[in-house]
Amino acid sequence: MAKKQQTFRVVTRGSDGTIRTKDYPSQEYLLKTHTQIGVDDCSTNLSLRGLPVFRGLIGPMSDEQGIVRYESPEVFETLTKEWSTPPAPKTRRRRTQKPSTRRTPR
Repeated sequence: MAKKQQTFRVVTRGSDGTIRTKDYPSQEYLLKTHTQIGVDDCSTNLSLRGLPVFRGLIGPMSDEQGIVRYESPEVFETLTKEWSTPPAPKTRRRRTQKPSTRRTPR
């Protein structure tokens, strides 16, 4: 059985603070630019097992169908905080009655 074609995505933060995404067609491109320090052998997503673990990157993690994602630690922390923070509760405006213009007799 042939292995599915995977795209390897690296997400980092640019010097201006924007999130930068770079896609690679195979892991060989990553192996040329990053130092491999191990192999993922404990992911609950079985398609990620056996993929390389790189120094300075968090991953591998599943992104979209056929995309393996690695993130810089700073991006991982930022996106995790955004993801885990509950959205602000929606406030409801209550209608108030118009003040009565009639005066009560004394």
